[in-house]
Amino acid sequence: MKEPKVNLKLALEHGLNEEEYERILKILGRTPTYTELGIFSVMWSEHCSYKNSIAQLKTLPREGSRLLVGAGEENAGLVDIGDNLAVAFKIESHNHPSAVEPYQGAATGVGGIMRDIFTMGARPIASLNSLRFGSLNNARTRYLFAGVVKGIGDYGNSFGVPTVAGEVYFDESYQGNPVVNAMAVGIVKKKQYASAIAKGEGNPVMIVGSSTGRDGIHGATFASEELSEKSEAKRASVQVGDPFTEKLLLEASLEIIKNGWLIGIQDMGAAGISCSTAEMSEKGNSGMKINLNKVPLREDGMSAYEIMLSESQERMLCVVKNGYEDRVKKVFEKWDLNCEIIGEVTKNGKLEVEYDGEMKAVLPPFDLVLGGGAPVYTREQKEPSYLKETRAFDFSSLSKPENIQEIFLKVFSSPNIVSKKWVYEQYDTMVRTNTIVGPGCDAAVVLIKGTNKALAMKTDCNARYVYLNPKEGAKIAVAESARNIVCSGGVPLAITNCLNFGNPYNPEVYWQFAQAIKGMGEACRFFDTPVTGGNVSFYNESPDTAVYPTPTIGMVGLIEKLENITTSYFKDDDDLIYLLGEDNEELGGSEYLKVIHNKVTGESPQLDLPTEKLLHNSLLSLIKNDLVKSAHDVSEGGITCCLAECCIINHEKLIGAEVTVPVKSREDFTLFSESQSRIIVSISKDNKREFESLLVKYKQPYTYLGKTGGGRLNINDKIDLELRILAELYFNTIPIIMNSEE
Repeated sequence: MKEPKVNLKLALEHGLNEEEYERILKILGRTPTYTELGIFSVMWSEHCSYKNSIAQLKTLPREGSRLLVGAGEENAGLVDIGDNLAVAFKIESHNHPSAVEPYQGAATGVGGIMRDIFTMGARPIASLNSLRFGSLNNARTRYLFAGVVKGIGDYGNSFGVPTVAGEVYFDESYQGNPVVNAMAVGIVKKKQYASAIAKGEGNPVMIVGSSTGRDGIHGATFASEELSEKSEAKRASVQVGDPFTEKLLLEASLEIIKNGWLIGIQDMGAAGISCSTAEMSEKGNSGMKINLNKVPLREDGMSAYEIMLSESQERMLCVVKNGYEDRVKKVFEKWDLNCEIIGEVTKNGKLEVEYDGEMKAVLPPFDLVLGGGAPVYTREQKEPSYLKETRAFDFSSLSKPENIQEIFLKVFSSPNIVSKKWVYEQYDTMVRTNTIVGPGCDAAVVLIKGTNKALAMKTDCNARYVYLNPKEGAKIAVAESARNIVCSGGVPLAITNCLNFGNPYNPEVYWQFAQAIKGMGEACRFFDTPVTGGNVSFYNESPDTAVYPTPTIGMVGLIEKLENITTSYFKDDDDLIYLLGEDNEELGGSEYLKVIHNKVTGESPQLDLPTEKLLHNSLLSLIKNDLVKSAHDVSEGGITCCLAECCIINHEKLIGAEVTVPVKSREDFTLFSESQSRIIVSISKDNKREFESLLVKYKQPYTYLGKTGGGRLNINDKIDLELRILAELYFNTIPIIMNSEE
């Protein structure tokens, strides 16, 4: 192939701007080769360099007593959980690939995040996700939804890691640009974790795993631009995954890490060989010389440019201790995987790439990577003009419903409220037999084998709140994640995040992003849940609209004793039902407002951090004193939907309730309010005195609501429904829609 002439026009076609091209000329002191331009274009893309976000991300709390590595230092965060063990976890986006090829886009998102975990030396124990699509009434939405869910399920099931938790939302803002975030969690012995580093002159560099093809070339660049009508033509930018190969790669990688034969190891994700060679060299303050003729290829006639930029899946780059090459090769041969020496570590501080006897690239790794010479921008900010209108909305102008029960049924049957069983039934949630609490409750709970401990984990974000108040909405996303962990009996440890926003060059989008970072940082500092790392996904826009700002929070918590595990649903008849926390009749961004009045407006609910923390401490004390049978946080749909879920989430044993919810001003406002820092709990009537005494001691506000029992849910004598009707709505709404042929 004759390589094109490198000039400004070609650089612009690669997604670089004129200033960045001039910067490359200055760094090199010459015009880059075609391969060098390709490497710069992917390494300086937003997806790899975080050039429009890193200045904001550095303001987040990135240190904590339990953190074993700093945010962004390794492939995933690492947190001490005692017993000489650590938990590794991370979340990433695969939005654009899933928009044009939903099955492979979602599948390779799962594969990529799993590799981030096991390159740390951690064995993956759980997978989670956060998914957002347009209206489920739209045929293309159903196509995307079905493809993404099948892709996640097929990859995770075949790979052998349970998918234990997640969230799914539907809103018109995601119509042209779905959000597909994948999270993985793993366990490693503290002193056995691996690093993504290259050092030691002469140490061999090996590529292991699958062969390299043309799939995924410029995938990082594709993820760093807006979706358009031309995006459909970029299916070649979507990687193709093979979970069975990844399973072999997992076992081989963990074996060589455990044996201590490695200096460093890194997944080849975005930007492929370019990224792994550059980042590992820079981290070790080293250089690297590689020969692309040694790279196993699965397609003929590939150029150096294509090999360096390929994002073929299930590949790793390993820097092996000198003298251990044959041992490493034997391990990968045993697992029937490629393992080839493609170069060595040098001390000249350059990344040298040779192919067919020619030097195709000679680059300084430092200047390629995040934190080095990659550009860093702080974009213009402007508060969105729509906020003046939404903040001024007069809720008293809303018509009063004549029939609360009819309103409740409409809200409760919203695809955002009803069970996502149609989704998680396609996932293997029990493989490896560690899952204690699977999908459907507030958080998933997974056993830490060999201990009496468990991990609670959750993904969370209400994007409507963030749209109406980015700072407050992001605080709420952190708080609700923590609340879900606490409702399961866990102590929140740390978060990872996936920040899904529109075009950062739009001042209103960048203002949303900066405000969300402020809110997230404020909440994480208060809850002592540092940010271990994560992912920024900009350019989530279609020709019609940008998605709602969606800073997804992935949180992990520790349950010190298995007997403290708590679930959401009522357990027995004749138990007492209480509300912990207070209602402020807040409806901004609520499901009620959207479903009944077709509005996304008002101020988002407000979050008082000390009030939220008090709630966490109170509930954890109740759980440790064995005073709580169930706990479920009040979120979308308000207290009515929360109570209904408590009755029917455990569809094998439906337990009714008769309650009286005190009305503040209007019944619809009270019953569908989404005020924060509230939890529904049930207790044995024998524990009433001790339960209330402890809440008084903590100065935790509470309200007695009523009792469990029977086959109906009665709220204020305004809602009175058989549980079988509620269960039918809750568990069958999405299957009916997805099985329709319209």
